[in-house]
Amino acid sequence: MSRSPGASVGGQAVIEGVMMRAPEAWAVAVRRPDGVIEAQSHDLPALTSRSKVAKVPFLRGIFVLIESLTLGFRALSWSAEKSGDETEQISRTQVVWTMVVAVTLAIGLFIVVPVLSAEFLKGYLGDSNFAFVVIDGLIRIGLVVGYIWLIGQTKEIQRVFQYHGAEHKTIHAYENGDPLDVVSIQRYSPRHPRCGTSFIIIVAMVAFFVFLMLAPLPLIWQIIARIVLIPVIAGISYEVLKAAAGHRWMAWASKPGIWIQAITTKEPSDDQVEVAVTSLLAALDDGAIDEVKQRGPVVAAALTAEYDVDVSADG
Repeated sequence: MSRSPGASVGGQAVIEGVMMRAPEAWAVAVRRPDGVIEAQSHDLPALTSRSKVAKVPFLRGIFVLIESLTLGFRALSWSAEKSGDETEQISRTQVVWTMVVAVTLAIGLFIVVPVLSAEFLKGYLGDSNFAFVVIDGLIRIGLVVGYIWLIGQTKEIQRVFQYHGAEHKTIHAYENGDPLDVVSIQRYSPRHPRCGTSFIIIVAMVAFFVFLMLAPLPLIWQIIARIVLIPVIAGISYEVLKAAAGHRWMAWASKPGIWIQAITTKEPSDDQVEVAVTSLLAALDDGAIDEVKQRGPVVAAALTAEYDVDVSADG
């Protein structure tokens, strides 16, 4: 089924590649050490693509978050396997343990540390519940931005940020109905209002108001609430993100995230754009691909890449 030029897609950068999510499928493409672009495509999981519950406002954000984490992990794992040479292959077990450790550290650094710090510092501001929530939020945002900036100084993450820019530029061109050639794509900004970076900042803003209502709770419940309410805050934040991307009067909500994208996105090289287009084409259905070809020239490398298409639906 052909998609309109405005049909939305999403994605994320992975190791030496890009993952794209279209309305009916998702795909990931990487450039192997031998220079060949390889792409893998899958139908979307049945839960999110066919469930009516997954389309209910405020609930759908929870499903999208779960799906994004699941698909992101699978895409990252596959890209890690394909992007290294035979002596540098990363096993699936190593990737799993890396993710487990990362999640544990994230909870400690971005949830526990801000709460404990706010509890300590609020005494200097009159022991106010409002001050507690403000300090907690500011410390959390500071830690997130600082962490992103710090890891972004490494050469490896700089390349990931370039692929992030390639992903955004390709999505801009596709959603605006432009040809998917390098020249047309490179004209766009590497920043996008529906980016996960914007989502993180919106989550922080929504969390402030949610936690403000919970400020009288004991410290241990403050920590538990910040973990247990992640799905609720994600659901609300997703609706804010969609509104910010679709309505001008809500555009202000995505501005802070776009500012932070100055750190998380970089100008991509032409060969990185080629990988992003390959991933997008692998995620689109035949009708959408025909529509893209009718617009004008398409990146040649994307048309000659190695595609591994899985037509069965993921569970």
